[in-house]
Amino acid sequence: MKILIIGGTGLISTAITRQLLARGDAVTLYNRGQTPLRVDGPVRSMTGDRTDFAAFESQIAAAGAFDCVIDMVCYHPDEAESAVRTFAGRTGHYIFCSTVDVYTKPAAHYPIREDAERQPDPAFGYAFDKAACEAVLFAAHARGELPVTIIRPAHTYGEGGAILHSLGWATHYIDRIRRGRPILVHGDGTSLWASCHVDDVAAAFVNTAGRPTTQGKAYHVAGEAWQSWNQYHQRVAEALSAPPPTFVHIPSDLLARAVPEANWCRLNFQFDNIFDNQAARQEIGFRYTIPWVEGVRRTVAWLDDHQRVEPSSGADLEDRVIAAWQQAEETMIGRFTNV
Repeated sequence: MKILIIGGTGLISTAITRQLLARGDAVTLYNRGQTPLRVDGPVRSMTGDRTDFAAFESQIAAAGAFDCVIDMVCYHPDEAESAVRTFAGRTGHYIFCSTVDVYTKPAAHYPIREDAERQPDPAFGYAFDKAACEAVLFAAHARGELPVTIIRPAHTYGEGGAILHSLGWATHYIDRIRRGRPILVHGDGTSLWASCHVDDVAAAFVNTAGRPTTQGKAYHVAGEAWQSWNQYHQRVAEALSAPPPTFVHIPSDLLARAVPEANWCRLNFQFDNIFDNQAARQEIGFRYTIPWVEGVRRTVAWLDDHQRVEPSSGADLEDRVIAAWQQAEETMIGRFTNV
């Protein structure tokens, strides 16, 4: 097939590109040309900014038709509207990379299914805008303008990325684990989380491309080994042959108010994130094949090989947050035990 990927150099889209090339597809990438390509093979590249709508739409029109378009970098509804104008009549299949964050949190039922209530809170801008994009695209599909499939990954990690933690993606977290330094954890660490290696997520996109039976539908491609955040960090330590970590638990709302980097803990991580993959398993052959410990080993090995693990001695934010929290704990305990 002749496939266009909008993006193509990010974590998921790199794996998609690699798998499509291995399958024998003709792949064209459209992106800003600012991130090096991490795949080998006969890839055609187009350089441009998809948010410059007039130029983007003109470039794509000049490029001709594609059997399938995989859009990995559509984040706002005006970008989705541009995609409808651009690809209507120019592709047999448009696949939109959305996110499981489009759902209301906490969910009314678990595991979360594809018809669950959508994110109503504009404060969670990323999720709110992705949900708005979905609405634009499904409306275009219903009008017969664009054959749309939506794929909703959850936490995706792997070679080329890092390991997520309560303060984001900074890699000094790995050094803290290795050195046995205390690990900051939002809440009490018991909310459930699901992670999926990028190779498994990418395979779902590749299997969907050009499959008419998926059009008009949305699919989860999320991890299936549900684990608490405490277990998450313990298994990172296991993967690194490090000592079991010492946790410092801080209420999610307080942590987010004190440290902007932790705002996702309030919006997302403090809630259970478990998703039903049944539709993707049955209809697009999705499989969760890479266990968390193995995937962490592979990811950190890539980071080590590329000298991407930052020393924790130079990143003292966690230490300052932990010290402030422990002082507040002692103050509170002292106030009530000395009465």
